[in-house]
Amino acid sequence: MELRKDPITRSWVVVGHPEREKERAEPCPLCPENRTNARVLVELPERGNWQVRAYPHFRPLYHIEGDPARNADGIFDRMAAIGAHEIIVETPIHSRTFTQLTDEEIERVLQAYALRIEDLKRDARFKYVAVFKNQGPAAGEEWPHSHSQLSATTFVPRRILYELRSAREWYRERDRCVFCDILRQEIRQTKRIVDNVGDYYAFCPYASRVPYETWLIPKTHSHQFESPSPDEKRRNLATLLGRTLRRLLQVSGSYHMVLHTAPNTLQTKGELSDYWATIAGDYHWHIEILPILETRSKSYSIKEVYFNGTLPEQAAERLRQFDPGK
Repeated sequence: MELRKDPITRSWVVVGHPEREKERAEPCPLCPENRTNARVLVELPERGNWQVRAYPHFRPLYHIEGDPARNADGIFDRMAAIGAHEIIVETPIHSRTFTQLTDEEIERVLQAYALRIEDLKRDARFKYVAVFKNQGPAAGEEWPHSHSQLSATTFVPRRILYELRSAREWYRERDRCVFCDILRQEIRQTKRIVDNVGDYYAFCPYASRVPYETWLIPKTHSHQFESPSPDEKRRNLATLLGRTLRRLLQVSGSYHMVLHTAPNTLQTKGELSDYWATIAGDYHWHIEILPILETRSKSYSIKEVYFNGTLPEQAAERLRQFDPGK
């Protein structure tokens, strides 16, 4: 198993991973009674009965031991699949879904995200740490037990590189954060805003890639999710995330959720060598949620030219009308 780079798109691809065996319905590997010998990376709360646990993935795409050993293969680049791949179990109760968690419980999940990102960024080999949640069969979830996943990689995903470049260019030209500018306009116009709690806002992006795509972002500028500013209240983010997902559940039971945070600033080589001068001012962490409404969506088959049959203004209006529960 190794990583190979496409020289045209600059995407890294994991190749040679054996076909993953399908899990049997029982026993669930994420239920606590079936993971008695697993290595626990994080457990919250720290005292009493646990609610959130992080484990190394049972069949990881990346392995933490070793050196990437990047080398040439003719005109191509390849390297070992070094990194980290983890599972964040969000509740010990198999039948509880993420949308059924309380605000306090969702806050603990977010805290686990932050703790694992912070820890993995201490390893200078890792350029980026991503947290993602694939909910529902249509999203390719591995197990129905509520969980998220985390990957630390020796490369920066292409989508993040696009964001970094655009954010840096915007900042150089205007001395402002593009994400802050977007959110200010969305708040002013209101028509794509879905909800807000405290400093955090949920909105449907102007150029939404899929129907009901929703972003969550803090109004106060912050480039690192794992290092919140003193006035950030993560409980408000937890409340907004729960409300947003319960709204989206009335549209689709399947979605991709990805946390976008700044890359590892300990890494100074390669494509990141000239990003750090302004990243604290130009980048802005956020959460992207992409619901899946169709089994064969044009948006996923034509990756770079998305098709979205629902105007984001209409999507936001409909989501506002839904009862967010709790």
